[in-house]
Amino acid sequence: MKKVILSAVMMLALSTSFVSCRDAADKAAEATEATGDAMNEAGEDLKDMGEDAANKAEEIGTDMKEAGNNAIEGTKELGEDAATKMKDAGTKAVDDAKELGTKTVDGAKELGTKAVDGAKAAGTEVKTSAEEAAAKIKQ
Repeated sequence: MKKVILSAVMMLALSTSFVSCRDAADKAAEATEATGDAMNEAGEDLKDMGEDAANKAEEIGTDMKEAGNNAIEGTKELGEDAATKMKDAGTKAVDDAKELGTKTVDGAKELGTKAVDGAKAAGTEVKTSAEEAAAKIKQ
């Protein structure tokens, strides 16, 4: 009887250990599958993050290009404005020089005319004085 009870206990222990191993194997398989799913999700998340980063980098590149183009356009406009102002200043300087030259020539003509008129008046006065002196000498 002892042998029967011991055999029964032994059978019970072996069957429990096989059932426990099967449960452990099932749980390990489930854990492996869950780990694989988590790895796939993590891979998808990393892929999405990489795509987002690439899109942001592209946006930043576009913004930088636009800013560079705006800077070039602004510099071009400043250069054109400066050239226009320099041309206007040069034209004004030439016009002012012409006006000053004209005034100088007109002033010189006026002075020359006054000098000629003064010389004529002085000549007339000298002639009149000489004639008066000659008339007095004749008396």
